[in-house]
Amino acid sequence: MPPELSARAVGLRELMDDPGADRRMLDRTYQRFRLVNAIVSRPGLIYRRDVRPRARRRSISILDVGAGGGDLCRELARRLHRDGLDAEITALDADRRAVSWAESHDDGAGVRYRCAHTSDLVREGAVFDVVMSNHLLHHLAADELQELLADTRRLVGDGGLVVHHDIARSRAAYALFAAATWPFAGNLLAGSFIRDDGLTSIRRSYTARELTAVVPAGWAVRPGVPARLELRWERADA
Repeated sequence: MPPELSARAVGLRELMDDPGADRRMLDRTYQRFRLVNAIVSRPGLIYRRDVRPRARRRSISILDVGAGGGDLCRELARRLHRDGLDAEITALDADRRAVSWAESHDDGAGVRYRCAHTSDLVREGAVFDVVMSNHLLHHLAADELQELLADTRRLVGDGGLVVHHDIARSRAAYALFAAATWPFAGNLLAGSFIRDDGLTSIRRSYTARELTAVVPAGWAVRPGVPARLELRWERADA
């Protein structure tokens, strides 16, 4: 029987967030994120709609908050290089384990990896053209979400974009992920946290209505597929 999904299961915790999580399983999870995110997170859409149009005008700077193993950053770097475009990409994560793994698996992408919080970058006066996150919002407590939104707004310059992507909670999303990952639980995903934590993530995630109710004015919530939410804010040109 599927779990109760009528409300966010904020009391649950993902296994990989445990400071004592098995390091081999954690490393395998970072390694397998690239495959999962290629399907679920649709990096091609992010690139075509939000990154490439800006990079065609000039060299841009991109910040990925809560970047984990950095797979999204490296994929964006690969696409930019393929198209002859230039950008400085920073992968930010507060977990040193994630940053260390990502640094050792850059594979020539040229991404800058940093272990810090958005508040640290705000204090430094950092400014980016695009600030994004992927699968971060559902990890945060209510006050942490508001701090993230305030910080990421401060981190974009004129004409800049903030776009946070996450899972949309629903019974269909839970059932689909459970069914799609079941055949790979004993092979491709074995020894990782992806299946268990993915199901937990869905239970912790927002619906579009819930997210709309808690974000400040000026943010736009957009549903997407497969079972996606997009939270956008754009700064007008001065």
